[in-house]
Amino acid sequence: MEAWIPLLVFVALTCAVPASMFLGAALFGVRGKKNTPGTYDAYECGEEPDGAAWIRFHPRYYIVALVFVAFDVEAAFLFPWALNLRNMGWLPLVDMAVFLGILVIGWAYAVRKGAVKWQ
Repeated sequence: MEAWIPLLVFVALTCAVPASMFLGAALFGVRGKKNTPGTYDAYECGEEPDGAAWIRFHPRYYIVALVFVAFDVEAAFLFPWALNLRNMGWLPLVDMAVFLGILVIGWAYAVRKGAVKWQ
């Protein structure tokens, strides 16, 4: 039964901290600032905005961002694996080969569809 005590304390604190913040904000009357005319303007490093902030971007930008995230995650998985490679057996090597194979297939698909072709 003693093993549950830290978990109960953690759950109690997890519920108490946000509840106390909401209660304190309500008691002290904390409110957001009133919106000014420039609140919803686009900010371009102190310069006056050139055009509307809500313009359409080509989907290619999002696809390039997704490909970047996929390979960034790959690097995050690959680095600790490479540091411990000598201490591991053959199974992690095969697992990483499968993981990299799936990423190469995804990269080939993106290249074939022209997602990484910059115009």
